[in-house]
Amino acid sequence: MNSILTYGLLCFTLGVFAYIGFQKESDEEEEQYLSARNSKNSLQIGLSLFASGVGIWVLFGPSEVGYWGGFWDVMGYAVSAATPFLLLAYVGPMVRKKMPTGVTLADYVRMRIGRPMQIYVGIISVLYMFTFLFAEFTAIGRAMNILTGINTLTPMVAVGIVTAAYTSYGGLPASLRTDRWQAWVVLWLFVALMLILFTGDISSLVSDAKAYNPVDDWSIGSISYMDSFASGLALVIAITAAEMFTQGNWQRAYASENDKALQRGSLLAAGLVFPLVLIMGILGTVVAGQGIIPAEASLSDKSGAFFYLLEDVHVLFISAFIILGLALVCSSVDTLQNAVVASISRDLSDGKMKLQHARIATIALVPIAIYLATEPTIFGFEVNATSVFAIFLRADLLATATVLPVFLTLWERITSQAALIGALSGLGSVVVYGMFTADISTGFSYIWLPTNEYGLANLDVFLSALLGSGIVTVLISLLRRQPINSEE
Repeated sequence: MNSILTYGLLCFTLGVFAYIGFQKESDEEEEQYLSARNSKNSLQIGLSLFASGVGIWVLFGPSEVGYWGGFWDVMGYAVSAATPFLLLAYVGPMVRKKMPTGVTLADYVRMRIGRPMQIYVGIISVLYMFTFLFAEFTAIGRAMNILTGINTLTPMVAVGIVTAAYTSYGGLPASLRTDRWQAWVVLWLFVALMLILFTGDISSLVSDAKAYNPVDDWSIGSISYMDSFASGLALVIAITAAEMFTQGNWQRAYASENDKALQRGSLLAAGLVFPLVLIMGILGTVVAGQGIIPAEASLSDKSGAFFYLLEDVHVLFISAFIILGLALVCSSVDTLQNAVVASISRDLSDGKMKLQHARIATIALVPIAIYLATEPTIFGFEVNATSVFAIFLRADLLATATVLPVFLTLWERITSQAALIGALSGLGSVVVYGMFTADISTGFSYIWLPTNEYGLANLDVFLSALLGSGIVTVLISLLRRQPINSEE
């Protein structure tokens, strides 16, 4: 693709988003900067949840899962993208009622089970969101390189500068404002591009989706393959748990003008994200069935399975995907930047971080995330970002081990010590599972990469974390036989 056109589209698209972001006047009150409390209706919340939740990972993760797995993996990914919003519609009003002045989930956790658990949840949230952030930078760099051939670092830096600028200036209100426009761009472009892509021989696409990979024995990659229920269920558990710790969702819960707006907005977001992820996953099985990726290709190439369908397409089609990709990455990156700062300032610093420091922290996140996205070697350890899907799985396990101890606190009998010990026991349960099925080193390796022999999500590992944490939390609480004490 012509480099002038590439850089022109990059600058124009980011320029438009920057203009929209800076339209929101800077608010010197930290309350509005981090929460925009009670200010958005159901449509605004729905579009914002959709835009912030569907990053550029949607062009990589679902098709990568479709390439390696079968029907249930694809379905599991689509369901797992929608379930966090369904849970938010149900749990969100309950949390708002119990903690009406909150900003993050950990605010509620502190009120229910004390400061130590707030810190733990804050750490888990920051780790997950920061992982999400550098995965998004990895994905936009790789996508732009595949589509146009430009250096991967260029779009990373450009996106980082623009989003950090308007997010540090306007906070959550600026992110909410851009989300609305980015959501419409994503929806209209995705529908238009899919219609163009599917105007060919539909029967051939269906046949390719059903076919097994003719060149790569490790790729199941067929929508006809129905034996992947376990890994599909693992995805539902892992991603749903992790997304409950995305503080951007909880910021939007508090930004909703009322409970009804939150519920309707969450349901709208779920209804929009499910078909998008499902279609992208099915397209991954199409690529596998066509056998167009050589078996000897790198894992990085296979993680971008969807892009093989775009070879030899018209330059206008590529241009539209550039705009789509930038809209996807900006909508999630600006949310993550503000959400990480909210979690640091509210949860880790105990509300002592001033607004100007929050702005500095927003800007400081960007070079760190971009640096990690370049896959550096730090103290002899290589940061491997080859698979966007694998990056998320590592953070998902931490969240899976914590989600039940947190939400069990809706039951008055749960104690603070039980919740904290339960969360730690979730990770311990993974090590124990690995020790009994193989050896202790395998158990610890599952914490780093919770996958099975096919590279898919390992259901037994995630169930160990989920059930182990929940059982320990309940047992210790019942043994103590005393209700929550928020001062513990």
